[in-house]
Amino acid sequence: MPYLAFITVVWALSFNLIGVFLAGHVDSDFAVLSRVAIAGLVFLPFTRWAGISTVRKLGTMAAGALQFGITYLCLYRSFQFISVAEVLLFTIFTPIYITLLDDLLQRHFNPRALAAALIAVLGSLVIRYNHIDSNALNGFLLLQLANITFAAGQVGYRYLNKYYPDQQPQSASFGYFFLGALLVALPSFLIFGNASKLPQNMEQFAVLAFLGLAASALGFYWWNKGACLVDAGTLGAMNNMHIPVGLMINLIFWHQAQDIPRLIIGGAIMLIALLINKSAWRKKH
Repeated sequence: MPYLAFITVVWALSFNLIGVFLAGHVDSDFAVLSRVAIAGLVFLPFTRWAGISTVRKLGTMAAGALQFGITYLCLYRSFQFISVAEVLLFTIFTPIYITLLDDLLQRHFNPRALAAALIAVLGSLVIRYNHIDSNALNGFLLLQLANITFAAGQVGYRYLNKYYPDQQPQSASFGYFFLGALLVALPSFLIFGNASKLPQNMEQFAVLAFLGLAASALGFYWWNKGACLVDAGTLGAMNNMHIPVGLMINLIFWHQAQDIPRLIIGGAIMLIALLINKSAWRKKH
């Protein structure tokens, strides 16, 4: 849980930095590619090319391609069709996908995990409910693809570590995660990237460096490490905690008006989801 909680704050801050300094100014494909490249370079010295099973290499690459590459490319593109508020609203479906995918892999129905995920979704709806324009279907579908691939990458990596354990530390094989993301992000930039919208000032370069080092290298490593230590219900609930945290950061540092009562109520509901799930998990184990 500490890993997930810390990265929740990092990613909530990252969302605000992207919205303030990058969105509409820096090409989204380049932004994703730069994050992948920086994070990959961080893990390059730790990556072992021998002594790692082929299944673990390919599985980790697949998780990176899904959870980082496809997810972020779809996420950035969704802003072309829907507003920031709608993007935040539509991300609440991720816990449901995590629960369903986890149940599918385990071949059974887990009402505890589903209940925790649904309560977390309710909390997010309280905070971020807005009228959804019926013309936003393209943005909705893009973001649902992002949510599904983000969920699939997390669940897949958990199962990879469960059924294909390795004697090496996780850092020895996690470089393959960013290699998988690179195989998606690089072709996308070469095909769709806009070279006229590269970073132009030190602020933008600094934000990209932070996103690459903290939000991507440390962020994905600790998030996936934490995902392997909790059950699916807790993981699903934690996937929505970035919404209240992100709103609080936005309010404190950029002073944008927020509905404080709804923020408090929604955050409390998601906290209840985590407590209910944790209590049920302790009774079961």
